[in-house]
Amino acid sequence: MYRMQVANIDKFEEKLRAAEEELKIDIKDRIPVSYKRTGFFGNAVYALGMAAVGVAILWYIFRLAGMAGREGGFSAFNQLKMARFTIVDGKSGKGISFKDVAGMHEAKMEVKEFVDYLKSPDRYLQLGAKVPKGALLLGPPGCGKTLLAKAVATEAKVPFLAMAGSEFVEVIGGLGAARVRSLFKEARSRAPCIVYIDEIDAVGKKRSTNMSAFSNTEEEQTLNQLLVEMDGMGTTDHVIVLASTNRADILDNALMRPGRLDRHIFIDLPTLQERREIFEQHLKILKLTQPGSFYSQRLAELTPGFSGADIANICNEAALHAAREGYQSVDTYNFEYAVERVIAGTAKKSKIMSKEERRVVAFHESGHSLVGWLLEHTEAVMKVSIAPRTNAALGFAQILPREQYLFTKEQLFERICMALGGRVAEAITFNKVTTGAQDDLRKVTRVAYAMVKQYGMVPTIGQVSFPDTESTSPIGRRPFSQGLQKMMDYEAQQIISTAYKHTEKLLLDNRDKLLLLANALLEKEVINYDDIEQLIGPPPHGPKKMIAPQSWIEAEKDKQDREEEEPPRRSPPREEEEEPNMNPV
Repeated sequence: MYRMQVANIDKFEEKLRAAEEELKIDIKDRIPVSYKRTGFFGNAVYALGMAAVGVAILWYIFRLAGMAGREGGFSAFNQLKMARFTIVDGKSGKGISFKDVAGMHEAKMEVKEFVDYLKSPDRYLQLGAKVPKGALLLGPPGCGKTLLAKAVATEAKVPFLAMAGSEFVEVIGGLGAARVRSLFKEARSRAPCIVYIDEIDAVGKKRSTNMSAFSNTEEEQTLNQLLVEMDGMGTTDHVIVLASTNRADILDNALMRPGRLDRHIFIDLPTLQERREIFEQHLKILKLTQPGSFYSQRLAELTPGFSGADIANICNEAALHAAREGYQSVDTYNFEYAVERVIAGTAKKSKIMSKEERRVVAFHESGHSLVGWLLEHTEAVMKVSIAPRTNAALGFAQILPREQYLFTKEQLFERICMALGGRVAEAITFNKVTTGAQDDLRKVTRVAYAMVKQYGMVPTIGQVSFPDTESTSPIGRRPFSQGLQKMMDYEAQQIISTAYKHTEKLLLDNRDKLLLLANALLEKEVINYDDIEQLIGPPPHGPKKMIAPQSWIEAEKDKQDREEEEPPRRSPPREEEEEPNMNPV
């Protein structure tokens, strides 16, 4: 006897008889079929029984996992809960020290207090002093925040536990908080030590005030655990927390309060003197034609607003260019190429412009250069080129901004005039304009609206300052009325219109100089400060060129004399390499 469940009685028996007919089974030998319907009670008992079996199996699995966790078993889940930090032993003294960190004098002075405390904590504790439990390193990317934290660990000769903020956050709930506990447990066992959390904004964002938002629950649990661990450490734990971020505006206030990240150390872009020290640090590893002491000052002048990472990139690009061109050492030409490559990109020789386009670009760049040359409050023009670049620029004018932090209304106005010089030169020369001034117009618009809305430089608007509309939410309410918005739009347009007329008059009065610069660009493709001075004379408001060190000038003269006497110093070609045949076969 066989028992089975059948969904449809009629179809089942019909298919069964058809199969018997096909097999030619006699009627008396055919299979008898009887049906029995199960009641509701039987189905319910069967379903409950299967559910009980499933629950029992799950309970047994979780019980085994809990026993393994209590017994210290190395299960996969326990491994996930462990913090994946990097340990740097500072006792060996082989790490990065303060002398390897160029610049950042004020920041190094502030963190030296932590070093002194980790070396001799009893001196502070006897006086009842409470050393800050943590410090937050703020600043733009590439300014050396992580480098300074490693130097603190080396100078203090204590272990350095480094971990990225993104490694705390996982999809599985509770893992972030478990990793925070694991990190600080390891730190207390190695005390005195330093805990470094890189990019802490990944885990320290402001907690949501909307109770119905559950999207960041795991991040908030991780942040809460971090706050508890930092607040629970006593002064006798000798554990200092260093964190770095370039987004301090989104950090939670509880993380920034005194008692947690007490010190806020701002590491800004390096100044001229700091850039010189950073260049000297990176030039030590290069094989230079001359000592790096006079290269550093000139390169520091050519790179205003560059971070430490940008400076390291320039030194590396110069070395790569020297090796690629076959030079035996890195000289001035390689450094100038590296600065130009970082600022404007490499020259794209495959992009061939028509003669008309080259004339438009030549007059456009000549307009920028001439306006900046004739006005008083504009920067020095170091080099002008009409060679196409890989960043889609058809030409560029390399200027040398001054180390200036405050600007007057007249200075900003002349900056607008210099930015409009290219568009005005096209208009007065060809009686038409092109799309090449898009980036210039964007800068002009930004400066004009900043004068009206943020700096209070327009009397009709008044001494008010409103936040930038790009940084505010598009759905947020503006802090001014539509009437005031119309007035600000009108004043910004008036500033730009006045600057355009002033630039147009300036170029029309000096049209012969504009033609000289444009023709020189069309002939040479690249002209520098000295070429401009020979063509149109010195600037009317005094020299705009920063004087290079005498050693740089003498080295340049010696280099030119050597090039006239002997061929360039290049390595001989390899025997197995042959010059490619450029002629078509």
